[in-house]
Amino acid sequence: MNAPFKPAAPPEWNLADLYVGRDDPRIETDLAAAKAANDELASLEGMFLEARKEPERLGVLLDRGITLYEQATNGLWGVGAYAALAASVARDDPAWAKFEGDLRARSSQIAAESLFFTLELNQLEDSEIAKALQAHPDAARWAPWLRRVRLSRPHELSPELERFIVDKAPAVANWVRLYDETLAKLTAKAGDETLTLAEALNRMSDPSVERRKAAADGLAAALEARASTQALVLNTLAFEKQVEDRWRRYETPAQSRHLANEVDADAVDALEQAVVEAYPRLSHRYYALKAKVMGVATLDYWDRNAPLTAAAPRAYAWDEAKSMVLESFQDLAPKFADAARVFFDKPWIDAMPRPGKQSGAFAHPVTADRHPFVFMNYMGERRDVLTLAHELGHAVHQTLCQPLGTLLADTPLTLAETASIFGEGLVFDRLLAEASPEDRKGLLAGKIEDGLNTVVRQIAFHRFERRFHEARQDGELSPDQIGALWLEVMGESLGPAVKLNAGYEHYWAYVSHFCHAPFYVYAYAFGDLLVRGLMEKRREDLERFAPLYEQLLAAGGTKTYVEALAPFGLNPREKAFWAAGCAQLERLVDEFESLV
Repeated sequence: MNAPFKPAAPPEWNLADLYVGRDDPRIETDLAAAKAANDELASLEGMFLEARKEPERLGVLLDRGITLYEQATNGLWGVGAYAALAASVARDDPAWAKFEGDLRARSSQIAAESLFFTLELNQLEDSEIAKALQAHPDAARWAPWLRRVRLSRPHELSPELERFIVDKAPAVANWVRLYDETLAKLTAKAGDETLTLAEALNRMSDPSVERRKAAADGLAAALEARASTQALVLNTLAFEKQVEDRWRRYETPAQSRHLANEVDADAVDALEQAVVEAYPRLSHRYYALKAKVMGVATLDYWDRNAPLTAAAPRAYAWDEAKSMVLESFQDLAPKFADAARVFFDKPWIDAMPRPGKQSGAFAHPVTADRHPFVFMNYMGERRDVLTLAHELGHAVHQTLCQPLGTLLADTPLTLAETASIFGEGLVFDRLLAEASPEDRKGLLAGKIEDGLNTVVRQIAFHRFERRFHEARQDGELSPDQIGALWLEVMGESLGPAVKLNAGYEHYWAYVSHFCHAPFYVYAYAFGDLLVRGLMEKRREDLERFAPLYEQLLAAGGTKTYVEALAPFGLNPREKAFWAAGCAQLERLVDEFESLV
């Protein structure tokens, strides 16, 4: 790792608030309770359609049915979250892999018995549901959830086919497990060192070009050796999705993700177009400036996130990162800092890198009747401080909307990224404010690179996914074909100042979002540019902003992104909105250029 740890080491979480081990009897108790709620819900099958002409009765049934559905969901998701969290730090332990896989299969079988529920609700007419909610006001709180359920109405299959998909889902999920386990076991040779994936990626920001190159070459070789496995996984999952999308009558591979996010395809297209048009003014221009600062004609790909000088980068001890994040959140509103502080005190954060732990970072909400957990690999770099702020932003968001219950707290990805990116922005502003003039250029470079990684790189990922899924329609793609697509799309986004050296064609093989959540990635760019708009509103009126922002987060998934942003006077359906966010990032490049 590049930045040495100081005395306080990053924490490892304690999952005992969920369960104390694989043999904890509460696991069976909670599964039984989930099954009981689900069985009671199953006993209501047919009654919703029978009551369609009786608004009061239908309203009572809707309230009871959705309540039971949420109770079953809480039980199944709680157990599933424990299995996933425990396995995420032990990907080299077959016992945890088996536990996670077996629980997934059991949960799937329990949930399958209530599969009829949303299918039956979607046979009702909008007017029938509206009258029922009016006749029984207690049921009206479920209106946002019903709205989201009904988005899938045109794409539902017969009950038998829906059950078939649910029953085979655990087997399909094992492809994701294979992908994760392959990466978790990956080691990269870098000189005399053997690095994990997380360590190799972190080494790309080492001040030594020799160490960066060694890590990049080692990672390229390791990914090449595993490319056939990762390509098989992506090809198989893409074909699986292709078949299901065809049966569900989705027009594009991304349409199901758009529906889940409650965004218009036109809005995502406008976002993509605005960012691609800004490539020359953002990434192409910045990397040319960075090459100039580093005294080279072009940057090798392993120099893209390198520090500007060979001096050792500023190292942040865990306690420093903790203080910085909490103070930044306090500046926004004490409630945000208080919500984040609990995660350090318990601890509900796992930040210590170690063998067997998967790479990446996330905040897992578990369920609204539990509490979230935060996962990351803290290496002591500035980016790690921002990652901590990012994931704690998620965790605070998840905490604030818990009173809504699990179903209503579930937030579309486009809004779910808002709090996390906002948290990053708050911490960066503090870093910049406290920086010496000498450090300001390096901090600006880091901020621009984070913006490029979140906006330009994620849109490039989105374009890569679209092209991969389109090409997969004509048959399986070899690792070389996938690599060629990767080079073309990434080269377009990075520009002529970045050299994609031999070996970079294999780097698609570690981007887990392509496997875990197809077409997720544009949500990062969506959230980043959206937050840039929100931060401008905060600067305009600090006092008015905090309560409006708290309301946005506390609303969870009860509002669409258009409704949630209306109080701020922002309209993300307009291309100009996204272009304005790109222009704000461009201004940072302007400031950087003035210091070069």
